[in-house]
Amino acid sequence: MLETSVAVVGWILFGGLALLLVLRVPLGFALAVSTAVAYVYTGDSFVSLAQSFYDSVDSFPLVAVPMFFLAGSVMETGGISRRLVAVAEATIGSIRGGLGMVAILASMFFSAISGSGPATTAAVGGIMVPAMLCRNYPAALSGAIVATGGTLGVLIPPSILLILYGVLADVSISKLFLGAMLPGLFIGFFLMFVVYLLCRVLGVQGTEERFDLKRLLRTIWSAKLSLLVPVIILGGIYAGIFTATESAVVAVFYGVFVSMFIYRELSFAQLKKVVLSSAKVTGKLGILWGVSVAYGEVMTMYKLPTILSEHMLGFTSSPVLILFIISLFLIFTGCFMNSISQVILFTPIYLPVIKAAGIDPIHFAMVFVINAEIGFLTPPLGTNLFVAMEQSGVTLGAISKAVIPFIISLFVATAIIILVPQLTLWLPGLLM
Repeated sequence: MLETSVAVVGWILFGGLALLLVLRVPLGFALAVSTAVAYVYTGDSFVSLAQSFYDSVDSFPLVAVPMFFLAGSVMETGGISRRLVAVAEATIGSIRGGLGMVAILASMFFSAISGSGPATTAAVGGIMVPAMLCRNYPAALSGAIVATGGTLGVLIPPSILLILYGVLADVSISKLFLGAMLPGLFIGFFLMFVVYLLCRVLGVQGTEERFDLKRLLRTIWSAKLSLLVPVIILGGIYAGIFTATESAVVAVFYGVFVSMFIYRELSFAQLKKVVLSSAKVTGKLGILWGVSVAYGEVMTMYKLPTILSEHMLGFTSSPVLILFIISLFLIFTGCFMNSISQVILFTPIYLPVIKAAGIDPIHFAMVFVINAEIGFLTPPLGTNLFVAMEQSGVTLGAISKAVIPFIISLFVATAIIILVPQLTLWLPGLLM
């Protein structure tokens, strides 16, 4: 009888959720309905469901998520991101494909501020796409470059996805940030190399300006307050001055102060708009977070993650093969689900599997987030593609074709990080 109950609950949770998603019900409501039906079937009190919802959002580390959304919006509007792009351009803009490589490098800079893929694409693309079009870059390639660069926003610390994963998996967010450093730099420079190769093939030239050390130093000095942002955020965390959550609040106050009172490019009216925009995102995330935790509690109550773990380990006990299987699944679901939804929904499901296989949760986090990055570039969801498509003025079909080499590159990067776990684990093991 118990086995029958577990099977029915599994069908309600997984089958019901899949059916509702096929019917295009928003994920938050689909999770809520399937969880509520499971509660009705098991006879549990709805008071328990409400308590699960409340307890899940009553979490101090989650404060970092809306704060980093807000910090990224403030710095995009207030001129900080433009100055970061100027530094990147002065550094490598003169070489072949330099502007495209600048877009990737600038995305790496801005990723250390925003923690969000679409925010990074919007901030960097708004500046770099017109510049690339002026240098005769194909419009679709220009859009594909900034869309791909924007994916670094969810990997290079501070990453919103890593914060969410850390809360769900009960893993130190500081260790996750350290673990993401080398993979983030590796993927960023790897993508720059891909841009260089594509520009050679397409005959795209660099800017006419030669590299000028004095110009670079002047640009760095002009952008010194912008360049201090990642130093303050990450340096403060690892120096023990404040936590990852507190660093998000520091980033907001620093961004507002510099943008409003030093650069004077952010008005009170603009600040009101970015605060309201961040509040809307936070409200949606709060609903999704609450119902997903309740959904996960029902799964745990009936040991569904444990059953999944046993089945997968019965198929193979190889950690590498397990990570490749999970990666393929995440890439597929990334076509239809945004990255935040993937982390919230699948972390509780896969965590018992990877622990049973002896995979370090920090290593798994990097593999998870990189696969979520790929979802930013794959239609029909492809959030970054839609942002870059508007900026470059091309069709979805054109930009989807142009982004294929970058998706392949991210596949290769994922495989390397799976096969070389020390790329992720070396820094956390060395410094913490």
